[in-house]
Amino acid sequence: QVQLVESGGGLVQAGGSLRLSCAASGRTLYNDRMGWFRQAPGKEGEFVAAISRSGSTKGYSDSVKGRFTISRDNAKNTVYLQMNSLQPEDTAAYFCSADTGVHSTTAQTDFEYWGQGTQVTVPS
Repeated sequence: QVQLVESGGGLVQAGGSLRLSCAASGRTLYNDRMGWFRQAPGKEGEFVAAISRSGSTKGYSDSVKGRFTISRDNAKNTVYLQMNSLQPEDTAAYFCSADTGVHSTTAQTDFEYWGQGTQVTVPS
């Protein structure tokens, strides 16, 4: 059974940083494109970032570009999201996801496996 487990969320003041981790079990991630999405209360899920299988290609939403960095350590079967200069509008549940197919878009439907999410709160 494939499990993705996120960690690292919490409460941080505006301008602060957090690093989210996504650890996988039951599956080796090095064959998967990985993504991070987020969902704020009352809003639809939103693409945040994605990283290719090798880690050589990364993509970000305009809202986080320049502030967030996605990375992966295939030896540890883990994906990370470094979040800097956090703002209240970044408050959301953050979800890790794995694309096991051959996709290249940011659509949630491209990603087959999902974690349970970790909450990030940046008070205004």
